[in-house]
Amino acid sequence: MIRQDSSRNKLFFTAELLKWNKLRNSRVMPWKNEKDPYKIWISEIILQQTRVEQGLEYYKRFVKEYPSVQDIADARESNVFKIWEGLGYYSRCKNIIASAKYIVNELKGNFPENFESILQLKGVGNYTASAIASFAYNHPHAVLDGNVFRVLSRFFGIRTAIDGKDKSIYSSLAHDLLDKKNPGIYNQAIMDFGATICKPKIPLCSICPLQQKCFAFLNGMVNMLPQKEKTITRKSRWLYYLLIEYRNKFYVRKRLAKDIWQNLNEFVLIETEKLVSIAALQSSEPFSQILNSEDFTIISVSRIYKQQLTHQIITGQFIRIKIKNRISPDGYQLISLKEIDLLPFPKFITAYLKD
Repeated sequence: MIRQDSSRNKLFFTAELLKWNKLRNSRVMPWKNEKDPYKIWISEIILQQTRVEQGLEYYKRFVKEYPSVQDIADARESNVFKIWEGLGYYSRCKNIIASAKYIVNELKGNFPENFESILQLKGVGNYTASAIASFAYNHPHAVLDGNVFRVLSRFFGIRTAIDGKDKSIYSSLAHDLLDKKNPGIYNQAIMDFGATICKPKIPLCSICPLQQKCFAFLNGMVNMLPQKEKTITRKSRWLYYLLIEYRNKFYVRKRLAKDIWQNLNEFVLIETEKLVSIAALQSSEPFSQILNSEDFTIISVSRIYKQQLTHQIITGQFIRIKIKNRISPDGYQLISLKEIDLLPFPKFITAYLKD
């Protein structure tokens, strides 16, 4: 239900938002006012699950290394993943590669020019397609990302869950508010407003130009809106990596299963059901099967590392081991240190390698 649905409030909202966007004195990001649909696409995919501060450097590196769709389509996939390394949600990178090849092979290298055709790109949903269509081509499609949901919910007093099945109230309102003559400017304004003023945890209500008519502010509900139906349940996993060295090379494999870190590389892995001591790990059956009764020397044992993913908490350690005779762990290859530097690894592993 919309608490403030008068035409007057809608006009006030749009007018004040555009005025704020015009007068604000914030740092301009490199993708702002960008008209190249390729660069807009890359920036939006990066920002899907990433803070602007972190995504900025990745965006700069990505478009410098791959300035066009053709460059991505022609690149080795491992090199593209290496540029993405540390950014997380690696399915985004996989989708970029697949879409780049689709554009080059099926669309003759021409980036799609309307909402429906942009929506055909892998990993592109309504929000991203709307953003590209409005920013690059000035087509009148309203964006709905987390920032926009939050701004609309708070200002208009909407209690419909933003993660529920029926979000039509938000899409309908967003379309009504959209400045049809300048959809790109309006979309960028509301997204930036949510990111910099109407923030999730500590909104800047004291300097908000919408304050006088904001339902949440006037009714003391800023921290109660927007509402969600679902709560995130995180699964705990314990990963122990064996850095097995043989003649200055290490056993490495690419993760191919549909699990976390797909298409990234890893050292020899033993996953356990709980946190275990190194002594217990050594006496385990998986450890014995991997080393196959070979003589080995444990060179070092790392501290315990932790990484929190959206639905999982990863805990584990790294054990560096030297062996005298070659072994054949299933799926692993011997890789030199020089080659390892060129391979993409998940953040959990790169954190150890940097230490």
